[in-house]
Amino acid sequence: MKQYLDLVRAIIDQGSWQENRTGVRTLSLPGAALRFDLQQGFPAVTTKRLAFKSAIGELVGFMRATRSAADFRALGCKVWDQNANENAQWLANPYREGPDDLGPVYGVQWRQWPAYKSLPAARPGQIADALSRGYAKVADIQENGQPHVLLYKAVDQLRQCLDTIIERPGDRRILFHGWNWAQLEEMALPPCHLLYQFLPNAGTREISLCLYIRSNDVGLGTPFNLAEGAALLHLVGRLTGYRPRWFSYFIGDAHIYENHLPMLREQLAREPYAPPRLQLSDRVPDYAVTGKYEPDWLERVEPSDFVLADYLHHAPLTAPMAV
Repeated sequence: MKQYLDLVRAIIDQGSWQENRTGVRTLSLPGAALRFDLQQGFPAVTTKRLAFKSAIGELVGFMRATRSAADFRALGCKVWDQNANENAQWLANPYREGPDDLGPVYGVQWRQWPAYKSLPAARPGQIADALSRGYAKVADIQENGQPHVLLYKAVDQLRQCLDTIIERPGDRRILFHGWNWAQLEEMALPPCHLLYQFLPNAGTREISLCLYIRSNDVGLGTPFNLAEGAALLHLVGRLTGYRPRWFSYFIGDAHIYENHLPMLREQLAREPYAPPRLQLSDRVPDYAVTGKYEPDWLERVEPSDFVLADYLHHAPLTAPMAV
């Protein structure tokens, strides 16, 4: 994880102080990138203990379209508790549906993106095409004084990515994202990691992932998100018959909270260990072995199906999360 420590040093040396919504100022650096060869190991931070079980619990919750902090807790992840129940702005938000509710965060957009089409009633070919793509008619409406048909479907972006990897691995549009302008005000927290692009190579049978994060808390969030992204790539590779290769990680606003500096300076004084390996349970089907495509495992997988092997790390370090 030398790349991670280099990023921490760069922010400390080159970052500038910024104020933000949390009230805890940050040292911020615009534009950062990390790149990992997953065949050389899993990008788990070793200069402190990675909260691996919590990170995987969150990932599994995303894949199940979870919108409740209680459901995340049941999966071993408590990082959403404060955002759900202690954020004053969210507590006063009319879209909040009670204790532990988070709104349509991350996984809801990944697996159930709400898609609407308003089509002219005089265009039956367009309406027929939409119906053939899984849209359902909602209502007859008027738009600009003309009769229209309103149609809706929930788009499973992640499943469509897997389908495309299987059917058209040369496609350069295998991506999903979570930045839904129409629902940002309905969320406890708008997505930080918001764009994922899969890049399969049918010739080498390797698959890579590019992840863009608009804003990243480098002290707490970056290790967490690196583990989640790499684990997701391993799972997608297993279900589609590809070996994980390059994981490229781009950050728009890379920042360190002021009260995280002692934790990070301690990590900079520690010598990192060799990276561990990620092992997926044998019960998760391997398309390369079975030849059977089983994308329903996106919902069936459990946190216990992900194990870090040979993980050596320094003593745990903690810091408060800014909400």
